[in-house]
Amino acid sequence: MRAQSTGRKTASGAAFALVTVLVLTVAACGRGDRPADAGDGADPAAQSQTAAPDFASPTLAAIKRRGRLNCGVHEGLVGFAYTDNRGEWRGFDADFCRALAAAVLGNANAVRFVPLTSSRRFEGLRSGRVDVLWRSTSWTLSREAQEGVRFAGINYYDGQGFLVRRSLDLATAAELNGARVCVQRASTTELNVADWFRARALEYTPVVGANEEAARAAYAREDCDALSADISALAAARTTMSNPEQHAILPDVISKEPLGPAVKRGDEAWTSIVRWTLNALILAEELGVTSDNAGQMAESSPNPAVRRLLGVEGEVGPMLGLRKDWAKAAIEAEGNYGEIFSRNVGTDSSLDLARGLNAQWNARPAGLIYALPIR
Repeated sequence: MRAQSTGRKTASGAAFALVTVLVLTVAACGRGDRPADAGDGADPAAQSQTAAPDFASPTLAAIKRRGRLNCGVHEGLVGFAYTDNRGEWRGFDADFCRALAAAVLGNANAVRFVPLTSSRRFEGLRSGRVDVLWRSTSWTLSREAQEGVRFAGINYYDGQGFLVRRSLDLATAAELNGARVCVQRASTTELNVADWFRARALEYTPVVGANEEAARAAYAREDCDALSADISALAAARTTMSNPEQHAILPDVISKEPLGPAVKRGDEAWTSIVRWTLNALILAEELGVTSDNAGQMAESSPNPAVRRLLGVEGEVGPMLGLRKDWAKAAIEAEGNYGEIFSRNVGTDSSLDLARGLNAQWNARPAGLIYALPIR
């Protein structure tokens, strides 16, 4: 009996020892699993790996060294980018180029406009010939994945349509079955037309031009029954016809074409600078800041959002590597988004395009234009 009791005590002691070892082991593991930044013993190397990288743009540095912005634009599209009788660049896209120059250099005229064809525009970015491409270019997956570019935002929501002669008495694009359609070669326009007719089991004959100008010229010669392009481009093309009133844009919109500025891939900071300059102009319209009142609002507005936008409060500009009044300079130079739209493509222009999708998000009726928060 005595021997059996001793055995039980021995087994009990062994079990207690095992439990003690396990508890100590778990405690040691818990201490080892503490985050690297949880105490004085944190690993400096681990901390440096998680620190935010510096905000520095090689493109911005190059622009400041040369003293000008190189901006890629359309070779000639009424309302968007074209030269006037004095050889000055005008248009919606051209004004955004000037606003960007004002933001980064403090001088809206410090811009070199570089006209680029649709087939060479991305090459112009990749080669460094231009710092930004503001050229009625649609943001698509394939372009971002294959062309070596990044889009910084959307400044115009467009869609593809058809321009026809009123004498054809057409009400919808569905009546174009069997028609000849002028399009630009190797473009999203050509692909969209093919997809649209195929999806509806309609027949058509493509009349393909080497570029936009060639497609427009073929339509003017009546080599085709309809011209297909972005609706904004069709409105511009109509103004160049000998009798614009004899041509109509059909109501059908066959694609989504979000147009915006593109930059070369690899300089994230420069992408952000372009993005936030665009957003500053959009936000200015929402807040009622114009080219005429920006200075006065900087002095007297109690609205924190206005004061941050105009550089009176906060360090928004310096965070981007720019002056505190970077946005104020852009707004005073070219106006807010609404001002730029109205004088170039809207009611104050020969195109007379409605705001439509390009109205502010809080307008009545509402559009898709929406500024990201600047704070």
